[in-house]
Formats: sequence, structure tokens, C-alpha cells
Amino acid sequence: MLRKKEHLFFDLDHTLWDFETNATETLNELYFRYQFDQLFNASTSANFISVYTENNHRLWNLYHHGKIDKPTLRKLRFADTFTALGVEPALFPLQFEEEYLAICPTKTHLFPNTHETLSYLKEKYTLHLISNGFKEACEMKLQRSKLAPYFKTVVISEVVGINKPDHRIFNYALTHSGAEKEQAIMIGDNLDADIRGAMRAGIDAILFNPKRVAPPTDVKLMITDLKELQELF
Repeated sequence: MLRKKEHLFFDLDHTLWDFETNATETLNELYFRYQFDQLFNASTSANFISVYTENNHRLWNLYHHGKIDKPTLRKLRFADTFTALGVEPALFPLQFEEEYLAICPTKTHLFPNTHETLSYLKEKYTLHLISNGFKEACEMKLQRSKLAPYFKTVVISEVVGINKPDHRIFNYALTHSGAEKEQAIMIGDNLDADIRGAMRAGIDAILFNPKRVAPPTDVKLMITDLKELQELF
């Protein structure tokens, strides 16, 4: 199955760029800067970040499937967090959101072995990126984390106007890259958006599963560390 592969397509957030670590670091800084410890009567940011993360995942899933737009996602992830924590959403300072959007993409925590693995693969294959992230954030992450040079093409759903798992963004990425389906493989963490989306488009896929959650039966290939790609390829 892997013998014919020439083009490797990667997801960005939660696959290469460690979204949870970068977001947690940013939110913790802003939590105390905006005196949320007093607002929520909680001396640590742990519960705020946990509730926010749950809301953010839920809303991103809706965004993937076109059920909400970008402004709605950005508005509700903090408003819903305030509501869940028993604080009136109107008290949320809008400047907090602006600072979060400015700071978080500048963080550079990556999953272990990211640069090592991409450097190895780039010598043998053509690498590409497909992200459902927002244009300005994706570009900043790629630049600040020094990931941009690895990829021949970068497809961002906000620019294309189609989100993963819609098969059309995968078809667009193939056309944009000059790859045939049988030459391509998708590597990502999101079972729905990355793996099943690619498979529905006729592209093989590898699930990145660092938390080692038991995969469903339709997952044919899985890794728990990016370094495993060096063994597969």
C-alpha cells in the first residue's frame, strides 16, 4: 500500500503543531493578566482551560461540517465557557480574544520528532499540508515554528472555501499538488476530518494517535509517534 506513495499530505493542528500545549500556555498567561482568578474565584486556570477546551473541540467539529462560521466559532467558545462556569458572558473582555488570537499562533511547541521526521521524509517524498485552520493563524504557525520550508503546497480551508472532511478539499489538494490519488496519503489526528475524509476521497490515510485511544475498525494504519513514519516510509 505504501510502496506507490510519492506525496504525503499532513494536517497541522494536533498533528504537527501541538495545539493543546500552545493554547494552554497562552490561556494560562491571559487568565491571570485579565484577573480571571478573581472573576471565577479560582486560583488556577485549570478548570477554565478544561471547559474552554471542551467547548472549542465541540465548536470546531461544527465548523468542520459547515454548521457554524468563523465569527460564530470565535464568539461562542468563550461565551459558552463563561456560561458553563456560571459567569455572565457579557463580562467577557473582547480584548482577551484578540490577544489570544495574536499570541497563540506565535507559540512553537510541536509534537516530538516533528522536525526530524519531516526532514527525513522531505528527502524521499513531496510533502504537502491541508489545514482547516484559519489563514492568518496557519501562516503564522508555519513561519514561527519553521515548518513552512518542508511543504511544496499548503491548502487552507478558509482560502479554498471548503473544509475537511468534504472530499472536494482533498480533490483540490490533489490537483494543486499534481498528485494522483494512488500516489497520495493523508496523515492526521482527526478521525472524521482527516482520516475518513481522505478515505471518502479515495486517498489512503494514517491516523496520528499520540493518546493511544483504541481506533475503530476502519482505520487501516495508525501511529502514536511521528517518528514511526520513518519506519513506514
